[in-house]
Amino acid sequence: MSEEPTTVAEPDVPTGDGTGAPASDHESGEGHFAWWHRSHPTFAALTGFYAGLLFIIVVPGIAGAILAWVFGPEKAEDYFPWVLVTLAVPLALLVPRKTRRFAEFVWLGIVSTVVVVVGVATLVLWVMIKHS
Repeated sequence: MSEEPTTVAEPDVPTGDGTGAPASDHESGEGHFAWWHRSHPTFAALTGFYAGLLFIIVVPGIAGAILAWVFGPEKAEDYFPWVLVTLAVPLALLVPRKTRRFAEFVWLGIVSTVVVVVGVATLVLWVMIKHS
């Protein structure tokens, strides 16, 4: 006589069929925490915002370093405006409905980072000029 182990549903984990039993990994084709990516209300907001923040800081830095390494500092300055073409990626994410919410938060991260950097730079410049 063999007994099958019973599984107890965790109260905070959404279920696949609505009956209280958690959806198994083989039914959904995803991992144990896949429900969090699928249904947690702040997942797209947090990942999108920080992706936008990283995008606006890291992409120009890496592109500038690669351009300077490949073409030299003088030519890199001439080619650097072409880095703006990378903004097509977040724009393209706005088109499909499935990625639109994520893309909106990416743009929020990009715009808020630019606003903060420009605002702080302006304030520091003003203080330096005022007190010099």
